[in-house]
Amino acid sequence: MSRKVSPKDRQHVRPEPLYPLFAEPATLTGIGPRYAKLLSTLAGPHVVDLLWHLPTGLIDRRHAPPIAEAANGQICTLTVTVDAHQPPANRRQPYRITCHDASGGLDLVFFHARGDYLTQMLPPGATRVVSGRVERYHGHPQMAHPDHIVKLEDADEIRRVEAVYPLATGLPPKTLKRAIQGALGRLPATENLPDWSDPALRQREGWATWQEAVRAAHQPTAAADLLPTTAARRRLAYDELLANQLALALVRRAQKKRRGRVLAGDGRLSAGALAAFGFPLTQAQERSLGEIRADMAAPQRMLRLLQGDVGSGKTVVALLAMLTAVETGAQAALMAPTEILARQHLATIGPLAAAIGIEVAVLTGRDKGQARAAARAQVASGAAALVIGTHALFQDGVEFHDLALAVIDEQHRFGVHQRMALGDKGAGVDLLVMTATPIPRSLTMTYYGDLDSSRLDQKPPGRKPVKTTTVAIDRLEDVIAAVGRKMASGEKIFWVCPLVEDSETLDLTAADARAAALTEIFGDRVGLIHGRMKGAEKDAAMDAFRNGGVDLLVATTVIEVGVDVPAATVMVIEHAERFGLAQLHQLRGRIGRGDRAAFCLLLHANGLSQTARARLQVMRDTEDGFKIAEEDLRLRGSGEVLGAKQSGLPAFRLVDMAAHEDLLVIARDEARLLLDRDPELKSDRGARLRALLYLFEREAAIRFLRAG
Repeated sequence: MSRKVSPKDRQHVRPEPLYPLFAEPATLTGIGPRYAKLLSTLAGPHVVDLLWHLPTGLIDRRHAPPIAEAANGQICTLTVTVDAHQPPANRRQPYRITCHDASGGLDLVFFHARGDYLTQMLPPGATRVVSGRVERYHGHPQMAHPDHIVKLEDADEIRRVEAVYPLATGLPPKTLKRAIQGALGRLPATENLPDWSDPALRQREGWATWQEAVRAAHQPTAAADLLPTTAARRRLAYDELLANQLALALVRRAQKKRRGRVLAGDGRLSAGALAAFGFPLTQAQERSLGEIRADMAAPQRMLRLLQGDVGSGKTVVALLAMLTAVETGAQAALMAPTEILARQHLATIGPLAAAIGIEVAVLTGRDKGQARAAARAQVASGAAALVIGTHALFQDGVEFHDLALAVIDEQHRFGVHQRMALGDKGAGVDLLVMTATPIPRSLTMTYYGDLDSSRLDQKPPGRKPVKTTTVAIDRLEDVIAAVGRKMASGEKIFWVCPLVEDSETLDLTAADARAAALTEIFGDRVGLIHGRMKGAEKDAAMDAFRNGGVDLLVATTVIEVGVDVPAATVMVIEHAERFGLAQLHQLRGRIGRGDRAAFCLLLHANGLSQTARARLQVMRDTEDGFKIAEEDLRLRGSGEVLGAKQSGLPAFRLVDMAAHEDLLVIARDEARLLLDRDPELKSDRGARLRALLYLFEREAAIRFLRAG
C-alpha cells in the first residue's frame, strides 16, 4: 500500500518528470550489467550523468572520395562492391575482404572476427557503404574494422559528423553513444518540466530551452561547437552555477538563522600573546582580525573564510581570535588535516599560550592510551581552553566543556560534513575556516559562497623574497653540486619529488630513490620524509632536519603546508611541471623564513608543452599567491586548483570557470534576488527552481527550506 504524500512533503521530493533520469544506466536499452558498471564509473551512477558527459572531439565522415583518392590516415566514407572473402590460415592473421569501386581496390581487415557474421554483413557481389580510417599497407589501401557498414539505401544512417566522447577502458564507443542517445531520449518534455531560467536572460543571451541546449551540446557539427563559449554550453553551465548558488544561499541562510552567541572579549589575553609574539600585526592582519571579532561579537553564528598567502601570518590571527573566545570563559579549537600541520600549529601557539598562562591540549589520531585519555579529560573539564588536533577532534567520544569557536585549517582538505561536525560540538559555535592556498575570487564564490571572506594579502616585514629559476633535468649534476656548496655554508635544503616509490607508468624519480642517490654523495646528512611514514617517523625526520645533523631533506608534498624551518634556504622541486601552481607556491613558501637569501629551483623535463612553460614562467615572475591562483585556474581548471577530486568539494560537470566567470556573477545575484522575493521557493518559478536543484543533485539544500 503506497503512502500518501502530503502537499508539504511533496515540496521536498524529486519531481516525477526527473524519475527516468535518475534511474541506473542498466535501465537503458542495450546496456547490460557489465557496461552499466563501466558507464557508472565513467560518468556517474544515474542516467542524467550521461547528459553531463559532453563530447570533446569530432569525427567528420563527410569526405567520400573514390578509393584511389583516399589519403593515407584519413577518415573516409566509401561506397564499395564486395569481391571476395579471404579467411585467415591461422588465428593470428587477419580476416580480409577485398572490395572495389571504379577507381581501384580496397581491403577490409578484421582481427578475431567471425566469418559467418562478416559474410552476412558483407556478402560477395553486394554494394556497401563503409566508413573508417584508410591506411596504406605496402601501398595498397585498407580499412581495419570499419566504424560503419550499411547497405546503400541505408547510407543516411551514418552520421556525417560524429561526436567523440571521453571513454573508459573496456567501454566501446558505440556502447557509450547508444547509452547517451538513450539518455537523450529520456529528456522530459518542456510542458512536463518547464524552464526555470529568467526569460529576459534567455532572450539576451540567445539561449534555447534546457532540453534543446542538452541536445545541441551532444550534436556538434563543427569544432567551434565544442567550445565552452557556445550558446548551448553557456546555457548548461549557467544552470549548474545557478543550482550551486541557490544551494549555497539556502545553506548560508539556514546557518545564519541558527542562534549564535555573543563573544566579546576584554582583550587582556590577546594583548599578552601579542606582546609575547614580539612583532606588530600587518594592516591585513589587523583588518581581518577586526572582521572576525565583529562577527564573533554579533548574535548570529560566524561563518568566515580566512585566506592567507604563504607566510602572511594567519596562525597568529587565528590564535588572537581563539583568545577572544577564551576571554569570555569559553573554549576554542583548531583542527588541521595532518599531524605535521597540527604539531606545527602547536609549535607556534604553545609558547604564546604558555606566556599568558593558557593550557593547550592536543588530540590527534596518533595519541593513544593514557595520553589520549588525559587530553580528552582536559578538553571535557575545560582545563584546556585551547585545543589543537586533527580530524580526531570531531569524533564521537570527544566532548568539550564549552566550545565557542572552531577554527578549521586547510578547509579544502575536509568535507563540508566534517566542518559541520566540529561546529556541532558546542552551542552556537562560531566557525572560522582558513586556507594557506589563495583561492581565486570566482572559486571563493562557487565553493565558499556560504561563508564571508577575509584576505591576508600582505607579508610581515622581514620575509625574504625567493629567487626562482627553472632548470632542465639534464643539468641535475650542476644542481647537486650547487646544493653541496649551500650545505657547506651551513644552509639547509628541501628536495621535493612527486612520488614516494618508483612508478612503472610514470618516468619520474621517486623520493626514496632520490634520497638513496643523494645519500651516496652526502652520506647521513640526507633525510627522507613522506606521507606513508608513521607519525613518529615523520616527527623524527623533521626534528633531525630542523635541529639535528640532516641538512638535505628529500620529501614528497607532505611538507606543502605548516613546515617552518628558518635555516632552510633552498627548495629543489623535481619534475616541477607535474605540480599545480598553487602547490608549487606552497612548497616555495617553506623557505625564505630566515635572514639569508632563498632560492627555489624548478627542475623540469625536456620538451615541455606550451602550457607547462607558461605555468613555470608564472612562478618565476611573481610571489603573489592570489595572482598565481588566478593563473592556475586559467591554465588548469577549478577542480585541480582546489583539489576537488580529493576533497569534499562538489565537482562541476559543465562549468569552465575561466570561460564562465561572468555567468557566476549573474547566477549569484539572481540566486540572492530569487530568495529575497520567494524565501521558501513556493511560487510557480520556485517550484521550477526546486526541480533545478534536484536535477544537479543539490537537493540537500532543499531541506533547509523546511529547517528555516
